Amino acid sequence: MKYESVVAEPLLLTLQRATHATLQELAAQMVDLDVTDSEANALANLAEGDGRTVSELGAAIGIRPTTLTGVLDRLERKDLITRGTRRGDRRAVLIELTPAGTAAAKAVRQAMVELEGRLLEGLSARAIADTRRVLKALAKS
Repeated sequence: MKYESVVAEPLLLTLQRATHATLQELAAQMVDLDVTDSEANALANLAEGDGRTVSELGAAIGIRPTTLTGVLDRLERKDLITRGTRRGDRRAVLIELTPAGTAAAKAVRQAMVELEGRLLEGLSARAIADTRRVLKALAKS
């Protein structure tokens, strides 16, 4: 089925506005962490505690490798991550959280959960699931 917008405003424009609004709110909540939006995104994607290779992290975050290198350089200087090698594949650079990085990643994820809960309060589980499907479809681009 071909997609046809049902409103005058493109969905992507609405998504862009929502992204900017939520990033500003998150930045205000995380001011004590002294991390950029991109750094917070990387930390949130590492929060499960399992290290990721640079290529895995880049795919999860959705940023260019050259941009990711700068983000990782800053996180490493802040002692929030380490770079090493993956057992069995010395060519792959493995990114892992330091103890300070683990604390920062948990704080970032908690801020995201709290903001999401506040903003989505009153929406049905179905509406949230449908939105998640739409966002995943857009992320495949």
